[in-house]
Amino acid sequence: MPDLPTLKPVLAGKAVLQGKTIRLEALPEGHLLHVMGATTTEEIKAHLLAAGAGESSVRPAGYRQWFIAGGDQFSVVHLRALSETLAGCAFISDQSHGRVRIRVSGLNAAQVLNKGTAVDLNPSAFPVGSTAMTLFGHISMQLTRTGSDDFELTVLRSFAESLYEEIEEAALSQGAERLVS
Repeated sequence: MPDLPTLKPVLAGKAVLQGKTIRLEALPEGHLLHVMGATTTEEIKAHLLAAGAGESSVRPAGYRQWFIAGGDQFSVVHLRALSETLAGCAFISDQSHGRVRIRVSGLNAAQVLNKGTAVDLNPSAFPVGSTAMTLFGHISMQLTRTGSDDFELTVLRSFAESLYEEIEEAALSQGAERLVS
């Protein structure tokens, strides 16, 4: 029987960039679930706890849509339990294989991101926990502020390398250097 292809993280060959005021890194390709239905962020969080998967973050992704994101693989048992607890009010689509997460952090993170997106990243307009479906240049992404100077970008897998390279150029212009792994 022929060997089956193995999953290779799309940004596996990309170096982490680090400077005094900026850091760029690919996050582990853990899980990303798309939830659609008549529910709320709080209900989804409660269902995640009930399903034994409370470590994940829940992010709005549009009208009656959310992303559940985390760094670990989401087990079939947890996915089934979550689907059962949401039955009748929401549906889940596993997007883990099709999307990639990237972290941009540091004092100049917003400045770097402002080179490609029109979202007002001032903390008064986009506080911690805020999320927006937006563009970076021509690439569609979900932008989430995870800390005062920390952002997470979720992008379709086929655009991940292009997005990383665009942000890499902006980070290099801020004095970042490639770290040797």
